[in-house]
Amino acid sequence: MGTMSEDSEPARHRNYSKPLGIQFLEHINKSTLSFKTYQAIVLIVTFLAYASYHAARKTTSIVKSALDPNESSDLGLKFSPFQTSYLHSWILGSGWAPFNGTDGTALLGDIDVAFLSVYAMGMYFSGHIGDRMNLRYFLTVGMVGTGLFTSLFGVGYWGNIHVFYYYLIVQMVAGLFQSTGWPSVVAVVGNWFGKRKRGLIMGIWNAHTSVGNITGSLVASALLKYGWGWSMVVPGLMIAFVGMVVFLFLPVSPDSVGADVDEDDVSSPKKSREEVSEPLLRSRSETGNNEDKAVGFIEAWKIPGVAPFALCLCFAKLVAYTFLYWLPFYITHTAIDGKYLSSGAAGNLSTLFDVGGVVGGILAGYISDHLDARAITAASFMYCTIPALFLYRIYGSISLTVNICLLLVAGMFVNGPYALITTAVSADLGTHSSLKGNSRALATVTAIIDGTGSIGAAIGPLLTGYISETSWNSVFIMLMASALVAGLLLTRLVVAEVAAKINHSRSQGGAAPPSPSAALEA
Repeated sequence: MGTMSEDSEPARHRNYSKPLGIQFLEHINKSTLSFKTYQAIVLIVTFLAYASYHAARKTTSIVKSALDPNESSDLGLKFSPFQTSYLHSWILGSGWAPFNGTDGTALLGDIDVAFLSVYAMGMYFSGHIGDRMNLRYFLTVGMVGTGLFTSLFGVGYWGNIHVFYYYLIVQMVAGLFQSTGWPSVVAVVGNWFGKRKRGLIMGIWNAHTSVGNITGSLVASALLKYGWGWSMVVPGLMIAFVGMVVFLFLPVSPDSVGADVDEDDVSSPKKSREEVSEPLLRSRSETGNNEDKAVGFIEAWKIPGVAPFALCLCFAKLVAYTFLYWLPFYITHTAIDGKYLSSGAAGNLSTLFDVGGVVGGILAGYISDHLDARAITAASFMYCTIPALFLYRIYGSISLTVNICLLLVAGMFVNGPYALITTAVSADLGTHSSLKGNSRALATVTAIIDGTGSIGAAIGPLLTGYISETSWNSVFIMLMASALVAGLLLTRLVVAEVAAKINHSRSQGGAAPPSPSAALEA
């Protein structure tokens, strides 16, 4: 009897620690879930979670042209055969004070930079906070909070609110809640998946960014005709709903649900060094006291490769987020084949940039895995971004077909390195050999890299809000210069990877080529 009691008590304890949705699935199945099933649930739930973060984030770019329809660019009405202000107003609407004045574009840029600045600052802390509390609760609070304040922005439509600071403060708080997302989902996925084919797997999984942008664009664009408030409230409700799905179904780690670890997916220390495919993050119960101590901020910055990749991402996200926040606005103010698109049509067209981004993220991950060269792949994509942006600016107005093709190409090259750095590269650096097995480095490194990148994400839309009032040509020059700097920042790492490959080829079938982390130490 004593033995039976001792065996059943831990089982009951593990059952109570499982999310209610997992308990329900096991009740329906009448058996515990397999490790593969847990992995599938993790991928699906985290994919939906971060897709909903981006769907909520994308909405402001769609409503921009409804809030401020009257500012025209240097390819504005003067080059259009439809030159009456009446027709332009009929297409875009009358706007919403205070954004429909002469400084409306700048005010929208201020809101973007406020959101992204708070997001960037929050990112630096969210990794540490997530390490110290249950990630399922942390994500749920972040998603419900994001949904609430995204919806509050839209409530301004029905409340007839025309106070700029209302929208500014609401977006800043939304940015704080948004910062909970990325370090958390990466940490959870890291608990369940090893290193093998990390670039390809995380490249495919990272499609949630583009899927979220596309979903947010389509939903917000479809609802604009009912009033721009709906374009904010509905995506807000969507992320709050997905947040509850996270609360009910997300297993944070194998240990938290008592899952039997599949050694084919999560490595065993008994394997040889060449075969080790260690988990990105081990559960706390599997580590000693020294390993359980969170990596300090300064210590994480000193990891070889973190600084150049973080700074590279700063300029890469400057380009990506300028498109995220301003592409629909740019399209509505640019004559394509002599005609202007409505706000809804422009929002739908802008989704093709994210379709290209899905392809770019997967392609960059596959190439970096195949070449075993993260820096070479990221830098090459950034350099290819320059002609892609140039061609889109010069020839994108010729016809809708040309615009679509060039937009797909631009999205592929812009989002490819962005996806690679925020996923596979962050995972590589978060499990760097210099950490000596510290189990809680990944969330911190991920937060540092993406937080630094978010500084560029804040600067790009802010500068665009001011520069676009004078010339969109200047905006694209800024974007091409940023892409160049992003590539140059990886020069030392590229040289190290090239040198490593040359040395390996000269050895003629010696040891296996150095890993990316080994090249980073060079």
